[in-house]
Amino acid sequence: MLNPTFIGLGFLVGFLVGLTGVGGGALMTPSLIFLGVEPLTAVGTDLLYATVTRVFGVFFHGRRGKIRYDIALRLFAGSIPAVILGGLLLRWINRGVLNEYLTVLLGVILIASAVLSLLKGEIHIPIRPRWAYVYLLGFIVGLTVQFTSVGAGVIVSFTLMNIARVKPSDVVGVTITYGLALSGLSFLNYAGVGSVNYETALLLVLGTVPGVYLGTHVNRSSEGEKLKRVINVIILLIGLFTLLGG
Repeated sequence: MLNPTFIGLGFLVGFLVGLTGVGGGALMTPSLIFLGVEPLTAVGTDLLYATVTRVFGVFFHGRRGKIRYDIALRLFAGSIPAVILGGLLLRWINRGVLNEYLTVLLGVILIASAVLSLLKGEIHIPIRPRWAYVYLLGFIVGLTVQFTSVGAGVIVSFTLMNIARVKPSDVVGVTITYGLALSGLSFLNYAGVGSVNYETALLLVLGTVPGVYLGTHVNRSSEGEKLKRVINVIILLIGLFTLLGG
């Protein structure tokens, strides 16, 4: 039987992403946890959901020629050891312990992501860009996404713009392409330990498709930046509540 709650959640998150371009992973995982889904299963389910939805993003950005594959591939190469390490930890650490600390980590990452999003484009860190930093960034983000499903878009885009000086027009394509590869590989770890709810992921996707469509067509005004800030403040508050709850 179809659960309208998850379809509605998928629609709402899809609408906000289509409207502002932000908020997908940062809203979905904590929302699933608040709805009673086990934290590990919430992360695994969101990774599958993110993989499916990012396929469309890569397709559309690829047609526009806006993807820097050289950066995306280096990020992914740096993430592979992190995903392998994450898969081992998922199998070695007690499930109850993982659920407890995963919630705390999720709260921290949500707060950090919201702060970085609010600062994005306003500071420039005086560090000379090097390819080695891209591999290191891939490892850090890979480990973060492995246990929270959050951070690939915000952390990578902030770092690429403020440290690597990548053009904003190129950043979106890189983050979506890299995010697709990372979420797909990370999802396999959760599938291997039985922490994915496939029915819920399907319902979320069913709701998201019309949500994104509506959001992109409503987004015709100049209020986009204000809406992004509002959503990031909401994510910051969700992070605080998640951290306190954890």
